[in-house]
Amino acid sequence: MAHPPPSPSSSTAQYTQQFLSSVLSQRGPSSLPYSEDVKWLIRQHLISLSETYPSLQPKTAIFTHNDGRSVNLLQSEGTVPMVFQNVTYNIPVVIWLMETYPRHPPFVFVNPTRDMIIKAQHSFVNPSGLVSIPYLQNWVYPSSNLVELTRNLSHYFGSDPPLYSQRRPNPTNPTPNPNYNPSVSSNASPSGSISAGSIRPAIPPRSYPPSPYGSASGSGRIPSPSPPQRLGSATEDPGEVFKRNAINKLVETVHVHVEALRKKREVEMEGMFTAQAVLRQREEEVLNGLREMQYEKEALEQQLQMVLMNTDVLEGWVRENEGKLGGNTTNVNGDEAFEPSDPLSKQMLESTSSDLAIEDVVYALDKAVQEGSIPFDLYMRNVRLLSREQFFHRAMAAKVRAAQMQAQVTTMASRAPPYAI
Repeated sequence: MAHPPPSPSSSTAQYTQQFLSSVLSQRGPSSLPYSEDVKWLIRQHLISLSETYPSLQPKTAIFTHNDGRSVNLLQSEGTVPMVFQNVTYNIPVVIWLMETYPRHPPFVFVNPTRDMIIKAQHSFVNPSGLVSIPYLQNWVYPSSNLVELTRNLSHYFGSDPPLYSQRRPNPTNPTPNPNYNPSVSSNASPSGSISAGSIRPAIPPRSYPPSPYGSASGSGRIPSPSPPQRLGSATEDPGEVFKRNAINKLVETVHVHVEALRKKREVEMEGMFTAQAVLRQREEEVLNGLREMQYEKEALEQQLQMVLMNTDVLEGWVRENEGKLGGNTTNVNGDEAFEPSDPLSKQMLESTSSDLAIEDVVYALDKAVQEGSIPFDLYMRNVRLLSREQFFHRAMAAKVRAAQMQAQVTTMASRAPPYAI
């Protein structure tokens, strides 16, 4: 079992934080079996618990499941204060943080010492010490936490104390003392860690009459149940009884309304969290779309600049060559309008024009054979010859294009300034 080293009270919080940071950051076989996305929340829950209830300090211990599996888990072991008949007592407990915590509630056990006994037929503590209160049954992630759990434990323990002292025979007088007073020690500490999957040895139950508890003594002990009082006893004012019952009923009603309101608000919070996640996803989609549109706008602006530059070049060329026509712009020979700048351009022009001309001839032959103007065998022979010629023109155009690219690369390399070494 690992736990924080002893330290002065002023440094307890710092040691607790260092201890939790160390054990939750471990990797490999010795790491704790909690999800990485909730380890920070587990650390915050335990730090808040130790700050609010200094007696509950975190540590690690081996937890044994009912199927025999053993796993190293975090636990908070100490005492939970409760108020019973205006006197404060401390109930020893162990809070186990299971592998699925905090998405699922922890296991809480009362941890009586050897001179204590669990109250028989308790309303929310079974004979093995396992605690089951409404807060654990209605655990809601991520709003539920250990501090609120401990406050609920204190409230329910105060309404119905789960532990009493066992009867011990007097060594000098073996006859039982009829006035013995079973109680809970006000500062009892557990004698050892609990294996939450195991069952504590059964202790023969003692029969307690279903009657109100007796008055508490000033020694910090919870007295055992006293015999039922007779009706009409003058020891208690009926007005005080009615007042106390009315206050208890009012407190219970307020508690029920607060729990209902809390559940309603938690459902609303879950809905808001879901809506927030959807809005964040849509925000990300809108931002991505905006970035893509910005990139597209920049690309279009670049293309527009290129088109405007080419337009200026063509307009200048037209103005420069209009005078060469001598004012006769109607009788212009298309073959003489453009002149290749080099032999490769001339070969590319001839190959491309021949390719397109053959494409037009094949199209005309298709129309002719469909209309029945020429026989089919003549169509096939001409198409075969034209296709062969078109193949050679296209192959020549591909070679010329490759030669032009190589020449352009060479020209650009020769124009580039030499780099200084």
